[in-house]
Amino acid sequence: MEFGYIKALHIIFVVTWFAGLFYIVRLFIYFVEADKEDANAKAILQKQYKLMSKRLWYGITWPSAVLTAFFAFWLLYEVPGFLYQSWMQVKLTFVFGLYVYQFLCHRMYIQLINDKLNFSSLKLRIWNEVATVFLFAIVFLVVLKNAISWVWGVVGIVLFGVILMLAIKTYKNIREKKGIQK
Repeated sequence: MEFGYIKALHIIFVVTWFAGLFYIVRLFIYFVEADKEDANAKAILQKQYKLMSKRLWYGITWPSAVLTAFFAFWLLYEVPGFLYQSWMQVKLTFVFGLYVYQFLCHRMYIQLINDKLNFSSLKLRIWNEVATVFLFAIVFLVVLKNAISWVWGVVGIVLFGVILMLAIKTYKNIREKKGIQK
């Protein structure tokens, strides 16, 4: 298969993988926030969120993670010289971190299925931004192909993370002041 097709498939599965990672944590948030509803509504909502989570996790997120790795290995087989470039080594470190994030989300998914997801919606909102940090780091490394730029990228990511945390906290405070629960 031509290199361009392999690369395109890799990118497509990266996008669907990230979509799954972003949405699964939103479902965790909705599941936790359903605790505030009356017993009937809570039971209906949490049952639906479990079903949606299962379909997303096993139908999109895990297959996308596996296919992302498959096409990445194929790309590296086609161009093994990438492995010797410092930007790729740093990128692969971030990708490894993203797979760790995936496994931690899987543990949370198992907790959700067993009705033992013990995180506040605020902690889950913050957790949801971790994938965003990985996305920024990986995309900038791939586009700039410069391992030195990753230092500035990480500084930017940390600042971005701080801004995100402040925005989340501000949003929570606004919701609390207005008495909005959702």
